[in-house]
Amino acid sequence: MVAEFVEPLGAPIVAAVVTVLFVAFSREWRSPEVSAAVAVSVLLLLGILSVDDILGVMSNSAPATIAGMFIISAALVRTGALEAFARVVTLRAKAHPHWTMLTFLFAIAAMSAIMNNTPLVMLMIPVAVAVAREMETAASKLLIPVSFAAILGGTCTLIGTSTNIIVDSVAQQSGLEPFHIFEIAPLGMIAAAVGIVIMVLMRGLLPDRSSASSLLRGDEKRQFVLEAVIEDNSPHVGKRASDVGAFNRPDRQLIDVLRATFSLRRHLADVVLQPGDIVVIRTSVAELLSMKEEGDLTVPEIEHMQSLGARDSALVEILIGPGAGILGKTLRHLRLRRRYGVYPVALHRRGSNIADRFETTPLEMGDTLLIEGSPDDLQRMVEDYDLVNVSEPAERGFRRAKAPLAIGVMLAVVIGAGFGIMPIAGLAVIGAALVLATRCVEIDEAVQAVDWRILGLIVAMLAVGVAMDRVGLMQIIVDSITPLIANTSPIFALGVVYLLASALNEVVTNNAVGVIFTPIAIGLAINLGIDPRPFVVAVMFAASASFLTPIGYQTNTLVYGAGGYKFFDFLRIGIVMNLVTFALTIFLIPLFWPL
Repeated sequence: MVAEFVEPLGAPIVAAVVTVLFVAFSREWRSPEVSAAVAVSVLLLLGILSVDDILGVMSNSAPATIAGMFIISAALVRTGALEAFARVVTLRAKAHPHWTMLTFLFAIAAMSAIMNNTPLVMLMIPVAVAVAREMETAASKLLIPVSFAAILGGTCTLIGTSTNIIVDSVAQQSGLEPFHIFEIAPLGMIAAAVGIVIMVLMRGLLPDRSSASSLLRGDEKRQFVLEAVIEDNSPHVGKRASDVGAFNRPDRQLIDVLRATFSLRRHLADVVLQPGDIVVIRTSVAELLSMKEEGDLTVPEIEHMQSLGARDSALVEILIGPGAGILGKTLRHLRLRRRYGVYPVALHRRGSNIADRFETTPLEMGDTLLIEGSPDDLQRMVEDYDLVNVSEPAERGFRRAKAPLAIGVMLAVVIGAGFGIMPIAGLAVIGAALVLATRCVEIDEAVQAVDWRILGLIVAMLAVGVAMDRVGLMQIIVDSITPLIANTSPIFALGVVYLLASALNEVVTNNAVGVIFTPIAIGLAINLGIDPRPFVVAVMFAASASFLTPIGYQTNTLVYGAGGYKFFDFLRIGIVMNLVTFALTIFLIPLFWPL
């Protein structure tokens, strides 16, 4: 009955829902997958979509393919297959900085062509920071190129990015022949090579920014975290902790006060010391001896220091990736001091430090945290929550003996798809099963490696696409654009499709652009009497080549916080990259796919 009521207004209603959805994407009211799910729920309630439509969308091969590739990529990371490369690059950085940067970016692009670029960039961020340190330059000079190289590498094969997979799947639903895994490789390789060379030559456009790690102290002395008790007869009883000079000297820093197991760090400036309070101080060995001699505190003998509360201290920068176990939670809720004995110092988000109430701010993907604690405690926390230690390349236990297996499985999937042995979805599922069966990666790690938010977004957007097609909205859009370009050349029409998809991609997720814009591009080509395949390729590249903003592509969001960038830092070099990619794509597509 509801469906009968809305049937005459189906197209306007779906157009309104899609418009609100795109606004939600651009304004970040909620995460993209949640916004898309709400839109689908509205369409279900109105009767425009049915439950059978949702179940039919779930039979699409794209989510299975993407999930399988996530798991295989996780196996490459878990077995340390990329670790040797990371170490070689870091060692050569100081002697040959420009060649190192060029080699580093080309290698990232090559790896991105056959594995998911999100885990690849997460793995390479600490390596890039280490390389930048060896080159004696800011990490911000290298992190944007890392993301851009991964994006460009993803355009080289059908499995290089989830966008290519979803565009191919939607194109097949519209009646086109499936894309070969290497069909877009010639165009992608040229675009990647030109783009990387431009980034190296135009390093001056890259900003010199400070990240959260810039809050680290400049000295390199070994530090300790000391827990010491305020005795009944201490002269500090009744004083504010922040006013006690013994705790706030150049080589001592008060970082917490514990009272009856409760941390008072959130109100440290106002804490009045009481007998029995435990003060937590970052200091050096020399200062420990000084405090004991001065009688400021009851400090254990140095030879018993480790067992009685003093331990090595390190300040590290932690990146929160898309699969992190602390996403959406607050530092107050996590209680990291109680669980791991570590102390959050600062939260860095979108080019600025969140100083006020950072412990009560829900954590988001791309955030970086400055955390202090012993190296062992920090490593345990990083592994438990699947975080990235930006300060140094991963040192966890890799399953190196199984690295050849993981590499072999990935190559088998690529070669099998190249020879057309089986559709890529089947090969990806088999490959995922093999790396799990051979324990290259454990099942819990595989489940964590799959970005379920991307899969949820894809399924929801496929459903939105079904609704748009059902009410004729797709055809209305095509029919409204066709007269505007009907009397122009095919190359001009191709350029219009690319620019529209590229512009939409800067405010909407790339997968959403692929789902929505692929049928429109095909419809336009058919209306103009042109082969639609070149137009689909243009959508693939426009939906992936997102360089203008840090929110247009997931890898941009990851390096945004890690590099301490400002929003417009991406725009500065992104304009050049967008123009170059656009020019190359429009010039080369007709050569490989005649119009």
